[in-house]
Amino acid sequence: MPQKRIAVMGSTGSIGTQTLDIIAERPDLFSATVLTANRNWRLLAEQARKFRPGKVVIADESVCPALREALADLPIRVECGTQAIAEAGCGSDVDVVLAALVGYSGLLPTINAIKESKEIALANKETLVVGGSIIRPLVDEYHTRILPVDSEHSAIFQCLQGEKISEARKIFLTASGGPFRLFSREMMRDVTPEQALRHPNWSMGAKVTIDSASMMNKGFEMIEAHWLFDCPASRIEILVHPQSIVHSMVEFVDGSVKAQLGTPDMHLPIRYALGYPERIPSPAPGLTVEQMAHLSFEKPDINKFPLLGYAFEAIERGGNMPCILNAANEVAVEAFLNRRIGFLDMGVVARKTMDRTPFQPTPDLESLISTHEEATQKAREIVDILTLTPSFKK
Repeated sequence: MPQKRIAVMGSTGSIGTQTLDIIAERPDLFSATVLTANRNWRLLAEQARKFRPGKVVIADESVCPALREALADLPIRVECGTQAIAEAGCGSDVDVVLAALVGYSGLLPTINAIKESKEIALANKETLVVGGSIIRPLVDEYHTRILPVDSEHSAIFQCLQGEKISEARKIFLTASGGPFRLFSREMMRDVTPEQALRHPNWSMGAKVTIDSASMMNKGFEMIEAHWLFDCPASRIEILVHPQSIVHSMVEFVDGSVKAQLGTPDMHLPIRYALGYPERIPSPAPGLTVEQMAHLSFEKPDINKFPLLGYAFEAIERGGNMPCILNAANEVAVEAFLNRRIGFLDMGVVARKTMDRTPFQPTPDLESLISTHEEATQKAREIVDILTLTPSFKK
């Protein structure tokens, strides 16, 4: 397999650092030619010294001088700002863009890379949540492809190899259930950010860990699966699987069910996406009989986790509604992490933002950008009211 040149978008985050693990493991197959980060310039500089990319990009312009000074002795181009991030994966020295930016920030860089016919290894589900209706036609127009990095979508993708999506009757997206699976709704009322950040199975960034605790993450994954696999939401079912061994399953029209199993380790789906269509050997140990001996599944409780239900509502309504939900959730998660609102208040912020932001049935990219800005502002106003008027939750 010829060496693939990778732009690691979000190299200092959880997915980014694990991607660099694989690149370091197999320098004969992969090289990191571009690294980007939001504001962690120290780690970015450390990564640049190790991997020697041609370019590094930092979104936060205030730390750009420090990054430039840290790399002054190396022939590495340093760029700064959101526009530089948006164009970071577009160069001729990039074959694959590993899209691991957090939230809405991944949308424009991914769209720009697709327009340059770059292959996308997608770890940013919000990109398709917000702009799936725009991105799917672009992938076809520019003759490229999206390879899923999320463990669940990687599992579905692997189950569909050699199969026809038209013969898939149902997709089962599995969910760990997060740290509050056994909590009552009353118990969840007073949980802290520290509790929510203690995921039972996975090591992830703060945003996605909170989304996992609220099951918003699974709602977004359902929307992502809808766009990735051209599957209506009515044929996607969420199953809580506390062991996180079965990463997802596909049921076919003849009643057969294919599942992909593996340890809860993100190196596995990252390695599969980077190496596709080849499988790259892993030094990690495989599953044991003991790990597979007791596997359980249950349906999620929508009353306890209303954000999951809002995701199904959003994709059913379509248009800019998933964009509205995503913006509201980003604001709500930040407010919860900053202790401005409670855990259950995140659902209140989402519900009221969805109700108060104008609906557009057929948005273009410009409309989605303006929707994100408007919904973000409305969600912030709702957070402000919640902090002052608890009765507003009703």
